[in-house]
Amino acid sequence: MKSLLMQNTPLLLLMTLAINVNAQEPIVTESTTNSTVTTNGSMKTTVKSPPPSAISPQIISNGNSDLCTFGVAGAVQTQILGISMGSTIRDENCEKLKNAKTLYDMGMKVAAVSVMCQDQRVFDAMMNAGTPCPYDGLIGDQAKEAWESEKLAVEVGMVADPEAEEGGLDEKRAQGAGAVAGIFSLLLLL
Repeated sequence: MKSLLMQNTPLLLLMTLAINVNAQEPIVTESTTNSTVTTNGSMKTTVKSPPPSAISPQIISNGNSDLCTFGVAGAVQTQILGISMGSTIRDENCEKLKNAKTLYDMGMKVAAVSVMCQDQRVFDAMMNAGTPCPYDGLIGDQAKEAWESEKLAVEVGMVADPEAEEGGLDEKRAQGAGAVAGIFSLLLLL
């Protein structure tokens, strides 16, 4: 009997543990929550004017280095009206420099100097240096004498003053800029 008991001891031990495990009662927690949320509100959106839409044009002329121009653009928007404008402006000094360089590169040095002498500052510098600008194919002292005789003719009134004629272009530019500024200021008042 002892041997039967020894053989069944592990089985009895397992049965005892199984009874103890099933005998435990579970823990139960009960909770109740009541919540009420009330939200009242109103929203009103009024659009009184459309968003601004005047967009200045993109004027890009500096992408090509052979062009002696630059772009200018602007735009103004009011609640009623919008306007945008753009233009390119010639750089005459840039053109003179490019023309003079091209003539010089072609071996026409006197012609290149003549182009540069169209600028009064260069003309004065050349005269002060003792190397006057060419005059109707004359160079050196002969050109200097010819320039001095023309200066005398202008002073006497025999020849029209070329510098007096150049002011017309600057005056037209100033009038155009004034007109554009007037239109922009009128639009800002609307």
